[in-house]
Amino acid sequence: MKKLIIGAAMSVLLGTAAHAETVGVSMALFDDNFLTVLRNGMQDYSKELKGVTLQVEDAQNDVAKQQSQIQNFIASKVDAIIVNPVDTDATAAMSKLAADAKIPLVYVNRQPVNVDSLPDGQAFVASEETVAGTLETKEVCRLLGGKGKAVVMMGELSNQGARMRTQAVHDVLKTDECKGISIVEEQTANWQRTQGSDLVTNWLSSGVEFNAVIANNDEMAIGAIQALKSAGKDMKDYVVAGVDATQDALAAMQAGDLDVTVFQDAAGQGKGALDAALKLVKGDKIEKKVYIPFQLVTPENVKDYVAKN
Repeated sequence: MKKLIIGAAMSVLLGTAAHAETVGVSMALFDDNFLTVLRNGMQDYSKELKGVTLQVEDAQNDVAKQQSQIQNFIASKVDAIIVNPVDTDATAAMSKLAADAKIPLVYVNRQPVNVDSLPDGQAFVASEETVAGTLETKEVCRLLGGKGKAVVMMGELSNQGARMRTQAVHDVLKTDECKGISIVEEQTANWQRTQGSDLVTNWLSSGVEFNAVIANNDEMAIGAIQALKSAGKDMKDYVVAGVDATQDALAAMQAGDLDVTVFQDAAGQGKGALDAALKLVKGDKIEKKVYIPFQLVTPENVKDYVAKN
């Protein structure tokens, strides 16, 4: 009888172990407001799931470090890998590493360069970047009445999202309704608030005239606001737009400084990436591209999004 009890207990333990999954997560960097919400959303969701453990690593914006993290995940035999790429042009090598090891891989938020040729067992979860740039710029165009001078602040040029959002800005400004708006300056501030502030300060010091700031993300837009205020500018004379609808951005909008942002569901992307990874572990078939919709945020509906955050 004792042997039967021990045997039954071992079966329960083995059954539990069989259903436990470890997912390795490599984030481009921890020191980023939006990516922090995404990471926290993923971690909070994992706590609701039985037997799911996340091993989350900070790549510190270093491509080599991120590739090393993926190799370490493979060596430790994780069940799946989630990657928020440092450099979206470097993802083909990462895909090959995971595919060769037969470990499911999900890219989250930043579109991999090989998104249209991902191996079996790999997927991409994010929001369509062109939609963000389009929503943002159309609202800027509406607020300006189709006429004005704009500066464009880009994210990291190695990032596919930055390139797609910026292209969308150009496409909108070519339309009949918005072609009266000209781009007088366009440079990268690498998604960073401080760099955004420095860039706008330099433009102002150089005598660049503009009445709109179209930024690829909220952090750079907030940096622009700080620079404009430091220069003694009246924010009513400027239209400032960003993307992500972070808490800081929503606060800036409620203060009357930020005019436009676009809600990107960071926590939803994190949850979606983990769901996709766990389905791939089970051998379920899923779409290669899973998109979570963007939503325009303006002073008229900002309260709705403050509640969401």
